[in-house]
Amino acid sequence: MKIAFLSAECAPFAKVGGLADVVAALPPALQKIGVSPALFLRLHSAITPQSLDAKKVAAFSVPFAGTKEIVTVYKTALPHSRLAVYFLSNQKYFDKNPIYDDDLKKYVFYSLAALEAMKKLQFKPDVIHLHDHQTGLVPRIVKTHYGADEFFAKTKTVFTIHNVDYQGRTNPRIINLLDHTIKTLPDIVNDLKDGDINFMVQGILSADAITTVSPRYAREILKPAFGFGIDNILRKRRRDLYGILNGIDTASYNPKTDKQIAHRYSLATLRRKEVNKFALQKKVGLPQASDVALVGFVARLVYQKGIELIDENLLKLNCQFVILGTGEARYESYVKKLAQAYPDKFAAEVMFDSALARQIYAASDIFLVPSRYEPCGLTQMIAMRYGSVPLVRATGGLADTVRERRKPNGFLFKDFSAQALHKMLQRALHLYYKKPNKWRKLQGNGMKEDFSWKKSAKEYVKIYEKVLKKP
Repeated sequence: MKIAFLSAECAPFAKVGGLADVVAALPPALQKIGVSPALFLRLHSAITPQSLDAKKVAAFSVPFAGTKEIVTVYKTALPHSRLAVYFLSNQKYFDKNPIYDDDLKKYVFYSLAALEAMKKLQFKPDVIHLHDHQTGLVPRIVKTHYGADEFFAKTKTVFTIHNVDYQGRTNPRIINLLDHTIKTLPDIVNDLKDGDINFMVQGILSADAITTVSPRYAREILKPAFGFGIDNILRKRRRDLYGILNGIDTASYNPKTDKQIAHRYSLATLRRKEVNKFALQKKVGLPQASDVALVGFVARLVYQKGIELIDENLLKLNCQFVILGTGEARYESYVKKLAQAYPDKFAAEVMFDSALARQIYAASDIFLVPSRYEPCGLTQMIAMRYGSVPLVRATGGLADTVRERRKPNGFLFKDFSAQALHKMLQRALHLYYKKPNKWRKLQGNGMKEDFSWKKSAKEYVKIYEKVLKKP
């Protein structure tokens, strides 16, 4: 079974968020169970063929926007794997552009160029697996532009929603860049009635199957509170909508072997985790104290993540906080002000630093994820690998991975409020200080969880097999 992956980002080549980690991890996991995946990615300003150790394997032209654009294809391998990665180079639309911006024209061109690359390379996919709205027009293009093309006659499409809030709404004139017949399709006509075209809506309506990144999130987005205005569209495809929990790279995120933390440890040597706490406290300027609970937070500082629930009332509790992330100016300013007001209690590192993130996982006793909504969440899974007990809001993938019953591994609060968070953190701190044996049990249960990609890869194979049976 051949699977072509299309995505705006993929670690380590291009990374902004968790999507990059998913696209880097799922294909190798599929390869290990007998699937033949390949990645088709854009070359952009942060990457050169020389840095990739890539070789040129094809060049062709793509008619687009009234001219013929030259696309050069470079082949390399995903690091530490045998997985083929094809980078598409085009000076106008790819090479000088950032990973993300508001100009969706480049993603239309990417869609066309990727499909043409598959033909030129004779990589005939059984399934094209598409990720987020940037690739949402591909199913339409396959069925219209390539509708009479024998090469894609049996190809099916799977569209994965990583975050339904980011939908790719743009001027309807962008449709003029595609085969003229696409404008007459009922779903396109209906979409255009509100004055724009929605890439995610088109992906949902036209793909053979839709997946999202946790079972609970797949149910949540069918409701107005989580559907961000397209829950009615999602309900139309609910029979073809599946929730598959993301995994993490358990080989990389392993406190026993992680070279980026101050001191390595395992479940059997959990007391050595304290060394990491001392090192981090010193690094971020907090008082060094092994007997004070350290609460970690690693995330983008955006509306979704609920950073404003960490208020001054919470800082009165007997613990320290370390915050790492960048994002919206209002949230960056908010955490900086807390750090200035409470220098002995609160440290804010407003930056992107993957090594520091690992050090926070290894040093923290409690890991905080107070999100308004969370499609899957990877940080709570990574934290558990490092013996940091997650305290999360009961939404999306957070509720699918954190349990308070049946081998409990963390804490959940339901209401999105500072009061609810305060109450749950108070409860967690009571257990931490007063019942150390129960706390160790929570840590152990979390460290024993299997969040590898192996199980998720098998679930995706079931989806691929299901869509291939469709007429």
